[in-house]
This record gives sequence, C-alpha cells and structure tokens, in this order.
Amino acid sequence: MKDLGEKSQKISEIFQKNIERITKPTSVKVMLGDTTVTEQTTFDPEGIKTFYSKIMNSLPDWKTSGIAMTSDEDLRRIFVKLEKPAGNYVLLWHMSLQYHALLYYKVSIEVQKIQKELADLLDSTMDKEKELAEMTDSMIKEKLESLGFKDVDEQKLFEVLFENDQMREKIVEDVSGKTDFDFKAKAERKKELFKELDNLLVETYQTTSVLLDESKLIGGEEGCLCTFDLDYIKKKSKESIFDPRRMSAETKEHVTKSLDEIINALSK
Repeated sequence: MKDLGEKSQKISEIFQKNIERITKPTSVKVMLGDTTVTEQTTFDPEGIKTFYSKIMNSLPDWKTSGIAMTSDEDLRRIFVKLEKPAGNYVLLWHMSLQYHALLYYKVSIEVQKIQKELADLLDSTMDKEKELAEMTDSMIKEKLESLGFKDVDEQKLFEVLFENDQMREKIVEDVSGKTDFDFKAKAERKKELFKELDNLLVETYQTTSVLLDESKLIGGEEGCLCTFDLDYIKKKSKESIFDPRRMSAETKEHVTKSLDEIINALSK
C-alpha cells in the first residue's frame, strides 16, 4: 500500500504539470458592458479534452464512459472517470479540472451601436407608455362616468372593468386607435437587439493548477483533481474497506503495473 501511495503521488505530480502547461493563461482583448476595452487572461478548455482523450487512447484496457462536463452558472468542470479490474479488485481513477467562465463582449463597434439603439428604443417606449397610460385613465373615467359610475373608489372601477369584457375591449381599441406607435414592432426589435448583443458575447476562462481534494472540488474551488481508489469486489458490489494483506501477489503486481502504465501515458 505504501508503494501504491508513492506511485499515485507521482501520478498526481505529473498530472498537475500537464494541467499547468495546458491552462497556461494567454491575454486577450475584450470589451466591458460600458464599451471599455480591457485585457483579460484565458485558456482553451478544449486542450483539457484533448489531453483526456490522449490518455484514454493510451490506456485501452481501462473502462470509461468518456469525457463529461458540468456547468453551474459560471462554474464549469471537465472530468473523466476510469476503472480497471484487477482480480477481485477494481482500480478507480478520477481526473478533473474546475474553472470559472467569465462573460465579456467582443471588441466591436457594433456593441456600442446596438446599446445606443436599445437605449433610444427603451426611452421612447417608456415615454409612449406613460402618455398612453394617462390617455387610458382619462378615457376609462369618461366611459364609466357616462355609464353612471362617478365618484366611485378604485376597487369598484376595477370590478366593473374586470366583469365587463366588451367595455374593456372597446377602451383598448379606442386607445390603440389614438396612437401610431407600434408597441408590438418595437418589442420585436428589442428582442432582435438583445439577440445581436448575445451573439457578440465571448467567454474567458479562469483556473489554477492547484491540486484539490473532493471536498474542495465540491466547494467550487478552482483547480484540478487526480485521485485513485482501490475497491474490493464482493458479490458484484464495491467495498472500499478491506485487508490489503489478503491481496494475492498476482493482484498486487497487476495494480502496480497499471499505475506504471498511467505514469508512462502521462509522461508522453
């Protein structure tokens, strides 16, 4: 077990050096929401996938369900879990990288143009909505007064409008006819502009090559993980607690050889 511990430690160190190389940050220019251009550092997560794929291809005897990813808002994780039988035991290997994704805009004059059009559109819509609301209040009051509802409280007016569909529809029709401002077209244009802004977004990625344990990974810290477990198979179920002295010499040799294969694969 001491020998296995030393080998797993060596594997973790080689793994960490690979992660450090792959996630070496590069500088990119990005634009903030106020259109200020600034520099940010990032790395390419695809490099991690390529690294995992190379390892899996180098170890065909290891069973895996492939590369997996999780995303919780800005927290991302790329990981792979492998396992290999060794007699009545199974060797489990977990590699993972956890990082954050930060959103910026591409450096483009289009961002400023779209934001200006959006601001103008929102201002004009708010002005028209206010104007229309005042007009609507006046028309509702006149209509209700003509029907004998004068000097009644707001709750009563609400009940009248709620219960009288024809009156409500007539008021909406009259109000719509008194403005040439196309609220529907403006709303559609607003959706288009927000979609155009979304297409100008770019992600940058931040992480470290610090080795984490499972608790820190679950806690959302940035960094990488490389862990091994050796489980005993009893009646098709895995047991993590067992007496290593009962392992056969053949099984010990098989496990040791498997770890040596990993060291060779990581060192290429």
